Amino acid sequence: MVFRYISRKIVSAQNRNKVNHDAILENGGLAISKNLEENLDFIKSAIGESQDLKIHEFAFGEHNQFSGALVYIDGLVNTIQITESILKPIVSNRKKYKSLEELTISEIRRSILCSGSVTESNLFSQILDGCLSGSTVMLLDGFSKGLIINTEMWEKRDVTEPQTETVIRGPREGFTENLRTNTTLLRRRIKSPKLRMDHMTIGHKTATNVCIAYIEGVARPEIIELLRTRLDSIDVDAVLDSGYIEEYIEESPFSIFSTVGYSEKPDVIASKILEGRIAIISDGSPFVLTVPMLFIESFQTAEDYYVRAFYASITRLMRIFCFFIAVFVVPIFIALSTYHQELIPTTLLFTVATAREGTPFPALFEALVLVISFEILREAGLRLPRAVGQAMSIVGALIVGDAAVSAGLVGAPMVIVVAITAVAGFIIPSQTDSISMLRIIMMILAAFLGGFGIAIGFLGMLVQLATMTSFGVPYFGAVMFSRDQQDSFIRMPLWIMEKRPKNIVYKDKQRKEVIIPPVKSDENVKQKGQDNFDE
Repeated sequence: MVFRYISRKIVSAQNRNKVNHDAILENGGLAISKNLEENLDFIKSAIGESQDLKIHEFAFGEHNQFSGALVYIDGLVNTIQITESILKPIVSNRKKYKSLEELTISEIRRSILCSGSVTESNLFSQILDGCLSGSTVMLLDGFSKGLIINTEMWEKRDVTEPQTETVIRGPREGFTENLRTNTTLLRRRIKSPKLRMDHMTIGHKTATNVCIAYIEGVARPEIIELLRTRLDSIDVDAVLDSGYIEEYIEESPFSIFSTVGYSEKPDVIASKILEGRIAIISDGSPFVLTVPMLFIESFQTAEDYYVRAFYASITRLMRIFCFFIAVFVVPIFIALSTYHQELIPTTLLFTVATAREGTPFPALFEALVLVISFEILREAGLRLPRAVGQAMSIVGALIVGDAAVSAGLVGAPMVIVVAITAVAGFIIPSQTDSISMLRIIMMILAAFLGGFGIAIGFLGMLVQLATMTSFGVPYFGAVMFSRDQQDSFIRMPLWIMEKRPKNIVYKDKQRKEVIIPPVKSDENVKQKGQDNFDE
C-alpha cells in the first residue's frame, strides 16, 4: 500500500511538471538561462528527440575559452550559409577576450557574424519560433540571450503559369506556396513606396505567416482596420491554406455567393491593390485573397485589360449571358414542358413530346439525374490525374447520356439542355459552385410553381445580392455607382477610366489627371508615309 501511494505521488508530480512545462511553452514566459546545457536540454525537451533537430556545439576565443551551440532544423536552413557566415567567422576570430565582460552578444552580432538578418532574444518562445521557421539559433555559455539568424532555405516550387487562369495574351507568372516569393512578385509590379506589407502569425500549432498588402492613401483605413481585427480574432490551431482565412473573415458565411476574391496571378492582385483593395497572402498557399469583393469581379478576367476594349466588352457580356444560361435554362425547360406547353411553338412541342414519349419519370427527376451525374463526372475528372480525368469526363458523359436516352430513362432534349448549361457554366469558373446550387434551387421552384417559381427565385437572388456587403462595401456596388459602370458590364478604353472605383478607394481617387485620347497622326506624317509608299 505504501509503495502504491508513493508511486502515485511520483507520477502525479511528473504530470504536474509536464503540464507546467507545456504551459510555459505556450505562454512564452520562460527566459533563457546563462547555462548552455540547461538551455539545450530545454530545447530538446520542447521539440523532442527528432532526427531533423541539429545541435552543433563549438568553442571559440583565443584559447577556446568560450563555448556555444548552433540549433537548427535540418531541411529548413542553408547549411552553406551556416558554415560560411556564422561558424567560420566566430571560430576563426582570435580577438583576445579575457573574460565574458569583454564579450557581448551585441558585439558578436555587429562585428563577428557576416549574416544579414540577426535579432537578439531572451525568451524561449521566440527562440523556438525562429528555429521552427528556418532560422538558426546561436546560444552561448554564460549569456542569457540568444541570436536568431535568418538562414531560411527549403525546397519550393518554381514560378510557373497557373493552371486555373490561363491567358492567351498577358503575363504568365503565377504565385507559389512561398510567402516571400509572392511578396516579391507584387513588389516587382508595384514599385510605389506607399505599398505596405504588414505581417502577422495565425495558428497556434502551424504559426502560419500571413501578409496583408495595400497602398496607403488608396485603400480605405476603416477597411484595413476591420480586416486586421478579423484576422486577429482568428483563434484556431492550424491555417494550412488561404481558404481557412476566407471562412473566418467573410461577412456572409451562409450565402451562396462568395464575398472574398482570390487569384493565382500577380498581375490580377496588383491591379486590385491599385484600385484600393487589400490582398491577404498566406504562406503555403498559391491563392491570394482580396477584399472587398464585388459581384461583377466574377465576370472580369485579366485578359480583359490586355486586349481592345470593344472585344473585352463583348466577351464580358457573353460571360454574363452564360451565367443566366447556366442557371435558368434547365428550370425554364422544366417549367415550359410541365406547366406552359402553350408557349412552345407547335413543331418544337411535337418534337419534345415525341422524345419524351415513354420516359417513366417527370421532367424534374430527369433533370436532377442528369445534373447530379454531370457533377459526379466533373468531380471525378478533377480528382483523377489530368490526362485520365479529361478522358474520363468526356467519355463518361457521352456513355452515360447515350445509355440513358437509349434506355428510355430520359429524353434527348433534356440531355441537350443540361449539356448546354454545363458548358456555359465553365465560362465563369469562379462562380461554378454558386451556379450549381442556384440551378438546383431554380429547378425545384420551376417544378412546383412553374414560371412563377422562377420569377420568385430570380427576385430572391437579386434581393440577396443587393443586400450583401463585403467589408462594408455594397456587393452590387458597380451597378449602383455610375462611375464604376465604366468597368462593369462593359469595359471602356483605359484612357477614359481616369478614376478608381468610387465605393472602394480612399483619398487617391485619380488614376490620372485628365482624359487624353490617343494622338492622331498629323497631315505631314500622313503625307510623308504616302510618299514613301509611292516610292
